[in-house]
Amino acid sequence: MGGSGSKAKGVWPFSGNGAGGDSSSDGSEQSVARLKGSRHATPFVFTRRSSLYYDEDGDLAHEFYEETVVTKNGRKKSKLKRIHKNLIPQGLVKLDHPCIHVDFPVVLCEV
Repeated sequence: MGGSGSKAKGVWPFSGNGAGGDSSSDGSEQSVARLKGSRHATPFVFTRRSSLYYDEDGDLAHEFYEETVVTKNGRKKSKLKRIHKNLIPQGLVKLDHPCIHVDFPVVLCEV
């Protein structure tokens, strides 16, 4: 479950010192906006990969189908055939509101 999380042990992309699972460091040293070290990462995600595709006509959709006519025993029957070829992914899409990254290791709200 949750296949989008990081499985690497000891490496958190948002940790300041690079050591994961270290219980000696307390949560007050973690900063949301700025982190120590050479890697500067933010816990927010501003873009995502779109699941939409363009076809040859420039139409944008999740799936494309074409209607085909099948003749069987003298009867014509229409079927929809899914198109897989000549589709161009939309690419990265800017999010309206930033989201928090799934690997961000901080408790946001305690009940």
